[in-house]
Amino acid sequence: MEGFSLKSRAIAFAMCAGAVAFILALAAASTPGMITVETAGRALIAAIVCGVMCWASAERSIASTAEAIDAAIERLQGAANGDLQSGIPPQVHESVPTLARAMDGLFRQLHANLESVQRLAMFDPVTSLPNRTNFRRTAERMLADLPPGAVAVLFFIDLDRFKHVNDTLGHATGDALLGMVANRLRAVADRFAAEADARPPLIGRLAGDEFTMFFPALRNVREAERIGRGILYALSEPFDLADQEVSIGASIGIALRPEHGTTLHDLMRAADAAMYHAKAMGRGRAEHFTEILAAEIAERARLESDLREAVDKDQFTLVYQPQVSATDGRIVAAEALLRWRHPDGLKMPGAFIQRAEETGLIVEIGEWVVESVAETISRWGRLGIQQRMAVNISPRQLDHASFFRMLREAMLAANAPANLLELEITETLAMHCSSEVLEAIALLRHDGATIAIDDFGTGYSNIARLRRLPIDRIKLDRSLIEHVADSAEARTIAQAVIGLIHGLNCEAVAEGIETEDQATVLRVIGCDVLQGYAVATPMEEEAFLEWARGVEPQRIAG
Repeated sequence: MEGFSLKSRAIAFAMCAGAVAFILALAAASTPGMITVETAGRALIAAIVCGVMCWASAERSIASTAEAIDAAIERLQGAANGDLQSGIPPQVHESVPTLARAMDGLFRQLHANLESVQRLAMFDPVTSLPNRTNFRRTAERMLADLPPGAVAVLFFIDLDRFKHVNDTLGHATGDALLGMVANRLRAVADRFAAEADARPPLIGRLAGDEFTMFFPALRNVREAERIGRGILYALSEPFDLADQEVSIGASIGIALRPEHGTTLHDLMRAADAAMYHAKAMGRGRAEHFTEILAAEIAERARLESDLREAVDKDQFTLVYQPQVSATDGRIVAAEALLRWRHPDGLKMPGAFIQRAEETGLIVEIGEWVVESVAETISRWGRLGIQQRMAVNISPRQLDHASFFRMLREAMLAANAPANLLELEITETLAMHCSSEVLEAIALLRHDGATIAIDDFGTGYSNIARLRRLPIDRIKLDRSLIEHVADSAEARTIAQAVIGLIHGLNCEAVAEGIETEDQATVLRVIGCDVLQGYAVATPMEEEAFLEWARGVEPQRIAG
C-alpha cells in the first residue's frame, strides 16, 4: 500500500498515548517543591509503568484490528485486479470476523454473477448449446490441435419447417422445439462418439434454426455419411409438442477436413453451401460439398464483385418496351427494363438480379433505376411526349422505409409528374407486404401514380386481399398465355383470369406475347393491353422514340 498503513498509524497512536500517560503519571507522582532524587525516581518508575501499559493496551486493541483491515484492503485490491480465487486473510477472520463473512459472501456472489455472465455470453439460453462465438472459438482450437492429415467433419444443419411451427404455435413452443432438437442432436453425437470410442463432437446453435456439429476425428470419410443419415433420421421423427405431433425435418451440408479446407472459415463456407444445395434439391437430405458447388461459390463471389463495380462505374442502362391497347393499337405505356453493360457483353436481368437481391445491391441499383425513370419522364415531357412509364420494384427495395420518400424526392427533383409513373410489384409481394407498405402505395396512387401487379398467376392470390389492394392493372404471367393460340384449356383459363381482373375493376395486361396468333386470341377474349416481342422488342431510348413516332396503331391492333 502507498503511504502509511492503518497498523503503522495505530502503533504511532499507541506510542503517543503511552507518552501522554508517561507525562501525566510523572506530573502526578511529583510533589511540587519537594522534588528529590528519591521522589523523582519513584515518579519516573510510575510514569514508565503507566506509559508502557497504556501503549501495550492501545497496540493490542487497535494495531491488530488495523493490521486485519490492511489485509482486507489488500485482498480487495487484488480482487479489483482480477484475483477472485485467493482466500480471505486469516487475520481478518481472527480480528474482524464480521468483515470476513461479508467479504466471503461478496466473492461468492461475484463468482456466481461471473459464471452467469459467462454462460449468457458463450451459451445459447434456449438449448444450452455453445453459441456462435463459443462454437467458433472451440472448433478453431480443436482444428489447431489436429495433426495435418487427420479427417474431421463439419455438419451444417438447418431445420426445414421450423418457421411454420413458430408462426402457428408461437415462439414459446418454437423455443421448446429447439430444445428438443438440441437433445436429439446430443443423443446422435453421443451414440456415434461411443461407437467410435472417440471424444464427443462439438454441437452449437448459430442462430434461429441453424445448428452445427463438428466431429474432430473420423476413422474414414464414409463415417460422415453415416452420421449425416443418423441426424436426418433423428430430426425426421415427429416431436410431441403442445399436445400434438409436429414434424419438421432438416437439410444438412457436409464439409470434410482436409478435403474441403483446413480452417473453420473454409469448412463453414463449404458446409453452408452444401446445406443450401440440399434445400434446393428438395430438403430433408444431406449433401456433401463438391467442386461444382465450389465453382458456384466462386462465380457468385465474382458476380458480386462485378456488380459492385457496375454500381460504382454506372454500367447499367434502361431499354423500353411498349405496351399497346388491344382495341386500337395506341401506345398506353412503356416498361423500363434494366440491362447491364458488362465488359463481356450486355447482360439480361436474369443473369444478375437474384445475386443483387441476395447481396442487397438491388437497393442501390433500384435507386438508380428510379432516378433514371424520373429523369426520362421529365426529358420526354420536354419533348412533348406525355408517356406513362412502368418500372419493376424489388421486394428488397420495399423493405426499406425510405424507398417511397426517395421515390417522391426523385420525381420532384426531375419535375416529373406522378401520373406518368407506374409501379409494378409481384403478385407474391402484393399478397405478403405489410400494412405500412400498402398505406405508402395507396398514398403514391393518390398522388396520381398507377400501381400494377406483375407475374399474376405464379403465386397464391387471396381474392379478398386483392379487392382491398390499391391497384389499377394486373399483368398476366406469360405462363398463362403461352398456349392460348393452340390450347382450348389455356384459352378458357386465360379468359377466366381476365374476367376476374375486370371484376376487380382493373385493366388486364398480357406480357410475353411472342406470336400474332397469341395477340389475336387475347384481343378476342377481352385482354386490354398487349406487351411482348409480337408487338415490339425492348429498345434503346432513341430507337423507342423513333418507333413510337412511326407506329401505326390500327396495324398493331390487327
